[in-house]
Amino acid sequence: MKYNPDIHHRRSIRLRGYDYSRPGAYFVTTCTQNRECLFGKIVGGEMVLNDAGRMINIVWNEIQENYPGVETDEFVVMPNHIHGIIVLVGAGPCACPDGPCACPDGPCACPDGPCACPDNGQSQNNGTTTK
Repeated sequence: MKYNPDIHHRRSIRLRGYDYSRPGAYFVTTCTQNRECLFGKIVGGEMVLNDAGRMINIVWNEIQENYPGVETDEFVVMPNHIHGIIVLVGAGPCACPDGPCACPDGPCACPDGPCACPDNGQSQNNGTTTK
């Protein structure tokens, strides 16, 4: 059945008032725009990744290398979405490419550069890729 916003009403399962930047394991689902099947297809009950799906798989496996304080767990690529478990292990919600951390809530995992925390008005690294 194709997604129809008039009949498919999703309610948020987020905990009201919970700080999702806190350490913990988070189940994440990301869908493609308009739910287009961009990552591959199901053939004989198996997911067959295309180039975009293989790129998603590579980027997921590189998350731990690029983001200190973030670990990954189980992950699956589907034709029009991905599911994965990301574990925050104590890092703040920062991207710190060039200098000391400037997070208002204390230290984060910024070994070599300034912290671009959303709270201090600096730009935040949004995890885009050139792959």
